[in-house]
Amino acid sequence: MKNSIALGLMLMSGLGLMPAAASAVEKDFPSRPVALVIPFPPGGATDVLGRVMAVKLGAELGQPVVVENRAGAGTIIGASYVAKSAPDGYTLLVSSGTTFTVNPAIRNNLPYDPVKGFDPIGIAGRTGLILLANSQVPVQTVKQFVDYVKASPGKYAYGSFGSGTTAHFAGETVLNATGLKMAHVPYKGSAPAMTDLIGGQIPFSIDTVAAAIPQLKSGKVKAIAVTTAKRSNLLPGVPTMAESGYPDINMDTWLIVAAPKGLPAHVKAKLEKALAATVADPDTRAKLVAQGFEPAYSNAAAASELINRELPIMRAVAARSNITAD
Repeated sequence: MKNSIALGLMLMSGLGLMPAAASAVEKDFPSRPVALVIPFPPGGATDVLGRVMAVKLGAELGQPVVVENRAGAGTIIGASYVAKSAPDGYTLLVSSGTTFTVNPAIRNNLPYDPVKGFDPIGIAGRTGLILLANSQVPVQTVKQFVDYVKASPGKYAYGSFGSGTTAHFAGETVLNATGLKMAHVPYKGSAPAMTDLIGGQIPFSIDTVAAAIPQLKSGKVKAIAVTTAKRSNLLPGVPTMAESGYPDINMDTWLIVAAPKGLPAHVKAKLEKALAATVADPDTRAKLVAQGFEPAYSNAAAASELINRELPIMRAVAARSNITAD
């Protein structure tokens, strides 16, 4: 009986009738280009970082890694596309907490499950979030910021790169910890938020360290504090909110590479190895650092643990501050 089945499978394979999933597993992965889906528009931070990583990742895999921008709906379009793709390793996603922990905290009926819909490959690195001030605002420290805002309740606002983003969540966490009352002004991206901060239309903003560094170097804005537990290696002179008296504030943004759930073990292992080598590559690291990103690889298990740990935290922040999807 077993010989008959084996003979039948051989005949099916020879005639091109073998099921696609079975034949895909038999091939050495990868045997064709791999798509890296970026759920943000071209030119943004994730897009730039994804394209830098794609070059070395392709070299490690021995096949081109082709970037596909599938932007829209707060990363939902791109994330949903990947979650529904074949779990064969040929469609990957690179995205931030927006996809995996923020959207689930503020949106009902997502077309993807942040935990059950993906097999994380690993964390590529992180970038901090930072409280910024217009250069003319008479504030240099967190204490001065708190005193300045408290002196005029309800007068001041802060901007972020979007409603329901990690910057918005960080801003509301800062307000809750300090007891401040400020209006939130959401922008469609870092660029317009930074433009208004520089121009004085808003006195404060929360942004990524990556977006802030060029403007800080030019003196157009001021850094008050980062929201991470440790100081940023890229801005070692800027204190943390924790150092400034608010030890419970610890928020950043990170990039995870993930595949659709159900990835074959040998394919996942090869992708993990390739991502680790990509992040360790000196030339790639230098390019990532130049973009304000702190490369630091963590494996698939660590990526899953990060998502599971942050999900309840983000849900709590959303509930406390009444953050909902617009």
